[in-house]
This record gives sequence, structure tokens and C-alpha cells, in this order.
Amino acid sequence: MATADQTRRGFLVTLIAALAGAAALGRYLSPTLRRKKALLKVAKADLPVQGALVYRAERVALMREGERVYALSLICTHLGCTVNVTPGDIVCPCHGSSFDRDGRVLKGPADLPLRRLAVEEQGEFFHVLV
Repeated sequence: MATADQTRRGFLVTLIAALAGAAALGRYLSPTLRRKKALLKVAKADLPVQGALVYRAERVALMREGERVYALSLICTHLGCTVNVTPGDIVCPCHGSSFDRDGRVLKGPADLPLRRLAVEEQGEFFHVLV
């Protein structure tokens, strides 16, 4: 017959093993945990006054409308495809979702806006955390 100490010890060993396994598994199931944050540095002079710069590798668009500068993630909120930036709007080639230049949904199937990214102005550069 098992004593109370043996039962408690067995429970704790099982609990620790389960927690370690869950932590290890979670790391592989969540792409957010694996992705490292990087700083995108863009010279102010490179960004057109009424335009956008698209960084396909980082899946980011840096936009300027007059004095307003902002960045949008180019990852469609429907299924994660990379959207295309056009002069009038932003369109997902996978299922036809479209977004306005501020990232708001114009047409589904996406129902969430594109994610905004922080932009900091430092000297002659814009810095975007991606």
C-alpha cells in the first residue's frame, strides 16, 4: 500500500512533467512566441508625402498622408495571407477581403482590421517595431 508521501511525490512528479510538456508544446504551436521583434528603420526622405513603402519580407506598409505617418501589418486578419497595397485600398489576394488605407475592413470575409504598428520618429528616420 502506498503511503501519503509516495502518493504526493508521484502527483508532484506527474504535475511537473505535464507543465514542462505543455510549455514545450506551446512554444511550437504559437508562431508569436517564435518570432523575434525587429526594428525597421526608414529614412524620412524615402517615404512619399502621399504614399506608402511596402516591405514584403517584414509584411509591413509604412504610410504617410500629409503629416500623419503610420504602419500597418500586411497580414490579412482572415487567414493570414499577405495583402497587396494599391493606391486606393489594400486587397487580400486569397479570398478578396479589402481594407481602406487605415486598415479598416471594407469587404469580407475578414472581419477585423489590419493591425497597427507603432511608429517612432527619431531624427531623420522612422522606426517601426515589427
